[in-house]
Amino acid sequence: MLSEIKNLVEDFLPRFVEIRRNLHSYPELSGKEHQTAAYVANILSSYDIPVEKFIGKTGVVGHLISDSEEKSVLAIRTDMDALPMQEKTKLNFSSYNSGVMHACGHDVHTTVGIGTAVILSMLRKQLGGNIRFLFQPAEEIAQGAKWMLQDGVMNNVDAIFGVHVFPSLPAGSIGIKYGTLTASVDNIQVFIKGESGHGARPHEAVDAIWIASQIITVLQQAISRTQNPLHPLVLTIGKITGGHAPNIIADQVEMSGTMRSLHPETRAKLPQWIEGIISNVCQAHNAKYEIDYQWGVSSVENDIHLTSILENASREAWGNDFVRILSEPSLGSEDFSSYLEYSPGTMFRLGTGYPNKINHPLHHPLFDIDESAIATGITTLAYTAYKYWKS
Repeated sequence: MLSEIKNLVEDFLPRFVEIRRNLHSYPELSGKEHQTAAYVANILSSYDIPVEKFIGKTGVVGHLISDSEEKSVLAIRTDMDALPMQEKTKLNFSSYNSGVMHACGHDVHTTVGIGTAVILSMLRKQLGGNIRFLFQPAEEIAQGAKWMLQDGVMNNVDAIFGVHVFPSLPAGSIGIKYGTLTASVDNIQVFIKGESGHGARPHEAVDAIWIASQIITVLQQAISRTQNPLHPLVLTIGKITGGHAPNIIADQVEMSGTMRSLHPETRAKLPQWIEGIISNVCQAHNAKYEIDYQWGVSSVENDIHLTSILENASREAWGNDFVRILSEPSLGSEDFSSYLEYSPGTMFRLGTGYPNKINHPLHHPLFDIDESAIATGITTLAYTAYKYWKS
């Protein structure tokens, strides 16, 4: 089976590269993946893979029905959305959509999902069960998985696999992590309400900008003295807005940020901990505040058994030198974790780095991939899916 998969992937690779480049040229933002979804659905349909459209708003589901009497369902999830940033790669297939870029590799994920569906559709007689391909929108805003789940995509699913590009690993390699793969992520909005006044008479006002700066400083300092240093926690205030003019003391500041953690007990205490600090600072300076704490997604916890199947399949496919067991999780987040509330699953890292070239990180305007990784991703997912029913 492995040789059949590899031969088919090699034959179809020019087409898969063409698909990736088309997706890269026409990226769409979260929740607006209309053209991408139609493109995916048309390709799947052309290979006699039944398709459901408008699942999870702009998502697509492909159903690969095997000839096996075993009707268990394996899901394979890939995401489709791009980021709101201007591409600077100068590739001849760079983004035609100004201010939108596939800087997180979702064009590669979608291509790998399509490629896996196409290859296995030709080998369906050898599959031990059915496969449900989930092409998800809006991963970047951590909403797409929720939308898909509301439409029942995990009904009767027994296990799920996912993939994410990883420029830190060279193309041709697979990164495997047992247990915790990613961090939980929550967002926060904070409104500081002071009292306006003349810049020459600060004692007559309540300076919301000054108070906001103290809150940011205290939050960052408090992490090192009030949080368990063995339980990583990252708090980032990524946006701050306030003020009217250089000589007017600001009466209001709005801040927004993100919290990332690896331990559920740390995460559970964050709202109370953050509000305690904000409350104390504001009270000391006669300011008022409002907090909107937005629970996001939990950590991706890779299932040990499924990860073992993935590891063994990867070693068979590529040899030990190209399979890396990752020792540390990432503090990035992934709403793939939402599917794991419905079935066990695992996500692997697909190496995409060039051997003799600067490999820019994810979410960078110069991010690019070694396209040979496409074949590695499709082969790995297809063979792992086959091995799933053989374990």
